[in-house]
Amino acid sequence: MTVDLRSDTMTRPTPAMLQAMATAEVGDDVWGEDPTVKGLEAAVAERFGREAALFVPSGTMGNQICLRLAARPGTECLANEDNHIFLYESGAAPLLSGIQLHAVAGSRGRLDPAAARARVRLAEYGVPTTAIAVEQTHNRGGGAVQPLDELDELRALADGAGLHFHCDGARIWNATVASGTPLERYGALFDSLSVCFSKGLAAPVGSAVVGDRDFVAQARLARQLLGGGMRQSGVLAAAALVALDQMVDRLADDHANARRTAETVAAAVPGSTDPALVETNMVLLDAGAFGSDGPGLVKRLASAGVLAADTGPDQVRLVFHYEVTAADADQAARAIAAA
Repeated sequence: MTVDLRSDTMTRPTPAMLQAMATAEVGDDVWGEDPTVKGLEAAVAERFGREAALFVPSGTMGNQICLRLAARPGTECLANEDNHIFLYESGAAPLLSGIQLHAVAGSRGRLDPAAARARVRLAEYGVPTTAIAVEQTHNRGGGAVQPLDELDELRALADGAGLHFHCDGARIWNATVASGTPLERYGALFDSLSVCFSKGLAAPVGSAVVGDRDFVAQARLARQLLGGGMRQSGVLAAAALVALDQMVDRLADDHANARRTAETVAAAVPGSTDPALVETNMVLLDAGAFGSDGPGLVKRLASAGVLAADTGPDQVRLVFHYEVTAADADQAARAIAAA
């Protein structure tokens, strides 16, 4: 049997989601008449303690809507150099909205407050800084959670410099489960968030933009501009509602499976991974410890029945999700160690 650890985007909707989709009450959402979408938006806004939310087709669209509203054309947004908005969104911010992304180095994807403060630029220096973005949890950082004290420092920096503070919260559900930080606390920190239903929560499609009422009203117009206006999208929102109700707390199981796998592999292959760095549902492997590079190790693991992804020349990422049981994780750990 093959264990698929390439990404938590591989998750398929649960039977409860499929049933909810089949029986969803729908209407034309562009006209504001889909009751299931409106129910989802209200539920997400309530969980984050904010005034409003907007259902969008993808996390990339959610991020790009927020950046478009956060930063004027000809200004810049600071973010860690490994953030999703740099590497996986097709250069959308400058292409679609005229926003320059300013890369800041940092450990495990975290945006260091001191480094960010040193990079804030005023208008007289050319391209002024108008926004800051963080990613929570951090994909290329191996599911790392940016600590609350650092986020508070960044919030203070944003307030002092008059900057918009955005969160790419694609996996913020993992962060709240791992850290114990309530979603309302995260909601209060940021001017805008983009949160995803289709990764660890296993809904088939969809994200939400979260913010105050005026911001979300502007986001609705930007969604239409970017081609995100959907019609009877309650069929999709129904699955996201099930995800919110049933799939958040169980993320702790994914975190436990990731840690146990990391411990087994680290014991068998010294230097291959550090279990202490496994905070959520991802494990990063150093391919060199296996006498390989990233692409080569991916091929070896596939031959052993474990699908993984290389996220760098010498790095392979394993991602755990609800379709990977504890027994699957143990099977994968043994296969990785044998490889």
